[in-house]
Amino acid sequence: MSIQVNQRQYRLAAQPVVVVCVDGCEPDYLGQAVATGHMPWMKKALSHGTGLVADCVVPTFTNPNNLSIVTGVPPSVHGICGNYLFDSENQVEVMMNDPKWLRAPTILAALANAGQKLAVVTAKDKLRQLLGHQMKGICFSAEKADQANLAEHGIDQVLAKVGKPLPSVYSADLSEFVFAAGVWLMQHQRPDVMYLSTTDYIQHKFAPGTAGANAFYAMMDGYLQQLEDMGCVIALTADHGMNAKVGLDGQPDVIYLQDWFDAWLGTAAARVILPITDPYVVHHGALGSFATVYLSTGADADTAVKRLQAVQGIEAVYTREQAAAHFELPPDRIGDLVVVSERSTVLGTSLTKHDLSGLDVPLRSHGGVSEQRVPLIINKPIKGLDAQRRWRNFDAFDLALNWAQ
Repeated sequence: MSIQVNQRQYRLAAQPVVVVCVDGCEPDYLGQAVATGHMPWMKKALSHGTGLVADCVVPTFTNPNNLSIVTGVPPSVHGICGNYLFDSENQVEVMMNDPKWLRAPTILAALANAGQKLAVVTAKDKLRQLLGHQMKGICFSAEKADQANLAEHGIDQVLAKVGKPLPSVYSADLSEFVFAAGVWLMQHQRPDVMYLSTTDYIQHKFAPGTAGANAFYAMMDGYLQQLEDMGCVIALTADHGMNAKVGLDGQPDVIYLQDWFDAWLGTAAARVILPITDPYVVHHGALGSFATVYLSTGADADTAVKRLQAVQGIEAVYTREQAAAHFELPPDRIGDLVVVSERSTVLGTSLTKHDLSGLDVPLRSHGGVSEQRVPLIINKPIKGLDAQRRWRNFDAFDLALNWAQ
C-alpha cells in the first residue's frame, strides 16, 4: 500500500524507518570522523549502504529544510521560506513557527492517517508544531521534554523514560537527548516511522575534524548503531552545511545591509530581513549568508542589484522573481531583493543590532549557496539509482520508504 503526498508516492513502512536530520552537518564532518575511526557505524553504512551528496534548500536554514524533508517538496510548495519573515500583510516581523504558515501536508501526517505509528523528536521546540502539524502520534522536543504530556505530545514522563536530565539548549546534550529518546521509543514503542532532528550548536562551535566535532559524531554513531541493531532502515541527511565566516584577522566578516541601504537611500527606504533569526542567537548572533530586502515605493530594484553586486563579499543579488524561480521560494514571502553572501561572509542588519558578545570561538554560520551540499545516506544498498541526478535532502523519505525496504 502507498500514499500520495504533494504529488509524490510513498510506500508504507514494512519495517521501522528512521529519518534523521543532522543540523549543520557539512559532509566533511562525516569524512573527518570516519577517517579517524570515530564513526564505525557510518563507515559500514557508506561501505555497504548508499552514500550520496545532495543539495538542501536555499536559504540554508533550519525551518525551510526540515519542512522540505518532511513534505518532500521545496518551499515554493510548502511555504516555509525561513526561520523568520516579514509578514507584509500585517506589516510585522515574525517567527515562522506557527503551522498557519505551512501550505502543504506532511508525509508524517499522511503516514499516520494511513494507520502507521509515528514518532517525532526534535531538539528545539521551535520546530515541534510545524513537524507535528495534523499528525497523530508522539511529537515532542528535547528542549521542553519535561513538559511533554499525553494530550498534546502523545507521551509523558519523558525524562524518566529516557533516563537523562533536561538538557541545556546550548549544548551537545540537546542533540544526544534526541538520539537517546529515539532509541528508547524504538525499544518500547516500536514506531513504524520516526523522524529525529538535532541542533547545530556543536557545528557552530567546532570545525570538522576537531576534538569537539569528532566526539559529537562518535556519540551519534553509537545511537545509530543501536537503531540499526533493532532492524531499522535509517536515512540520514542534513538541513544545511556550515562554514567559518571570518576574515584574515579571525573576526566575523559581516556586511551590515541595513546600514548600507540607510547610507545610500536614507532611513526607512529599505527593510532588511534576516531569515536565520530565531530565539537561539548565542552561537551565531543572527548572522547568516542570506537576506531579503523590502524596498520602499519608488526605490529602483535593478539599480540596487547592480550596486550591491559590486560590494566585496556579496556572491549574488536577485530580484524577487529571479530568487523565487532560482531557489524555489514562495514569491509572496520574500522581499523585493534576495542577497546571498560569499562563503566566508555573513549578512547583518545594523552594527548596533547584533550582539556578538556570546561568541567564544570564531564565527561559523550558514544560509548561503556555500552551505547547500549535505549528506544523504541510507544504511541499505539501493540498486538502480541514478548517481548523476540532482539529489535533494528532501528525497530522504522517498529513498527510505520506496527504495530501501
